[in-house]
Parts: sequence; C-alpha cells; structure tokens
Amino acid sequence: MDSGGWSRRRFVGALAGGAAAAALPACDDTTAPTNTPAPEPEASTSPSREARRPSGPRPLFLGTYTSVEGGGKGIGLATYDAATGRITGTGTITGVGDPSYLALHPDRRTLYAVDERDDGAVTAVRPADGKVLGSRSTGGAAPCHLSVHPGGRWLLSANYGSGSVAVHPIDASGALGERTDLVRHTSPPPGPGQEGPHAHQVVTSPDGGHVLAVDLGTDTVYTYRLDEKAGTLTEVAQARTRPGAGPRHLTFHPGGRYAYLANEVDDTVAVCSYDKASGRVTVGEAQSTGTGSGTSYPAQVLVTANGRYAYLANRGHNSLTRYAVEADGARLRLLDTVPVGGDFPRQIAFSPEGTLLFAANQKSSTVTVFHVDEANGELRRAGESFPSPVAVCALPL
Repeated sequence: MDSGGWSRRRFVGALAGGAAAAALPACDDTTAPTNTPAPEPEASTSPSREARRPSGPRPLFLGTYTSVEGGGKGIGLATYDAATGRITGTGTITGVGDPSYLALHPDRRTLYAVDERDDGAVTAVRPADGKVLGSRSTGGAAPCHLSVHPGGRWLLSANYGSGSVAVHPIDASGALGERTDLVRHTSPPPGPGQEGPHAHQVVTSPDGGHVLAVDLGTDTVYTYRLDEKAGTLTEVAQARTRPGAGPRHLTFHPGGRYAYLANEVDDTVAVCSYDKASGRVTVGEAQSTGTGSGTSYPAQVLVTANGRYAYLANRGHNSLTRYAVEADGARLRLLDTVPVGGDFPRQIAFSPEGTLLFAANQKSSTVTVFHVDEANGELRRAGESFPSPVAVCALPL
C-alpha cells in the first residue's frame, strides 16, 4: 500500500465496495459449531483425496471488519460441504472487534483473532460454544496477521500500523497470557513511498527452527529465533527485496527449502530459498503475476500439498494466478489466471484435504469456492458465492 499507512490497507474495499451483504445471525440466534472433527490420520498407502474426504458439514470461520459500514458483527460461523463446496451460514461469535485474520490452535480447541484497531489486540475464542476467553494487547497498532507456534504454547502476531511483532503465551485452556515480547522493525529504513515499517505476516518455518516476519514498509523478511521458555525473539537474519516491492505474505513449499513471496506494491511474486541451519532467506528475482498492466495488489500464495502447483490471489485484477512448481520448488512457471468471481480477494485458503480453495472477497462481501484438480491444478467454480459482510478471511476446517 502507500504512505497513507494502515488505514488505507484496512478501508480500501470496505468503503468502496458498495452495499455489503447482510450480517450472519448472531451467536445467540443459532448454535456455534460443536465437536470440530480431528484430522484423520494419513494412511501409509496414500489414498486418493476422494477417499480421504470426510462426509458431513465441516466448520468454516469468517473474518471481517466490525467498525466499517456494512461490516460484520464478529467472527462469522458457517459450514461447508466438502464434496460440493456449498457454504451455509450458522451464526456469529460476537464480542470480537475487527477480527480480520484468524488462526486455529493445533489442538483445534481454540480460535485466535486479531483485533485490527489503533489499540491492537489478539483474542482467544472457544469455537465449541462461542465463548470469548479474553483479549491481550499486542503493544502496537492494527495487527493484521497471527499464527500459533507449532508447539502450541505461543501466539505470534504482526502489527501492521507500528511495524512490530508480538509474542503471547498460551495456557492449557487456550487462553492468552500477558505479552512476553515486542520487537519493532527499526532497520533498515522504510522503502520508497513508505513512512515506516509495516509488519504484515509472522510465521514459523516448516522445520520449526525459526520465526519469519514479512514487513511491507521496509521491504524486508526478518528471521528470528524464538526462546520457547521465555517467549522472546532474537533476530538472526534479514532478507531484502528489491526497493519498493512491498512484500506481504510468504508461503513455504512442502519441501521446506523454498518459499514464495507475494509483493503487494510492485505486483510481483518471488521464489525465495531458505537455509534451515541459519534461517537465512534469499529472495530471488521478481516474476510476473500474469495480470497485465494496472495494479493488482497480490495478496497471498497457496501451494498444493503435493508441491506441484501454486496459486496467487490478485485483488486489483480479481483473479487467481496458477503456477506450475518445478525443480523441487525452486521455480514457478506461470500457467494462467482464473477470475475469482468476486471483488478484491483479500485472502485464500485450502480445505484440509486440499480439494477446495476458498477466496474471501472484501469489496463484494462474498466468499467464492473452487474445486482443485489434483492432477493438473485447474480450478473450477463450486456453485454460487456465499454472502459474508466485508469478507477478509476464510478459515475452513
């Protein structure tokens, strides 16, 4: 985004997208999902995805902004059919402000949401009964991304507005403790057109050894080591993109040696190498998104579990770019772009089996669903769009 700061990131689309869809019924009007199913163990013979696909409705959680016109009332609750992709609204968990990004604890009993406001916070929710377990300050402004460390003991969050990364402990009940660390990105200086750092994502590497933070404002990917006893971060490396790229989200290939970086400002994607021992990321050359001229605001990359295909959400172009992944993850080859069927796809997510792809479309207040062909990576629309007010995140289980 531009030097207008986090407010533009938050409100673009929300205020310009026309009338939003009607809000889902409140939590006290309908029942929250119960007994979310545990993941099925993988069979040693690697059965087909059809055989692994569960039957019955699956839970779907939806993020939104609650403080904008036409926004939601909290975390949207829905279910989806794993065979058809059809979504059915079931309610709303209220009491969470501006839950624009969501993440689930590894034990599947607790859901976490950012509260993307000037006085940023993270909130823990129990999906089984919709109970809000409490919120904790992130120590920064406009947190826009969060993730749970694989061990399940620490919650990591990125403050976009103030360019910092926070760490919170998670207790046995799933509730959050007081913040144990806050690291602000003070160097390098902001990139072209930026007034300061803008931390946009914080994730753990597949090997579990490092925490990586992507900062759009400084054109940098920071690598940290997490002290799993104290909950503190120590910086060990920095990787610069080309000036003005505006990196937004990093997604690892299943092999763990490569990752793909969506650059929001200059409309590109880059293949990055990752060194497990040092945590060092090396950013490769910028590549086309296949969206032509104009601004497409690349948002996020997904990679199939078999590591053969990757998809990039393009908000300005309202499309999904499909890439073939080659050379064991070291190369992306552009195949085509597919209309997303909505306006401003802010976030995309696979179903657990990888058979469906969900796109949360902020301006059109819709969620669109696609069937994913395992053999060739082609996407096929799965029915009509689902209305969801100012849809900015979809989390299917």
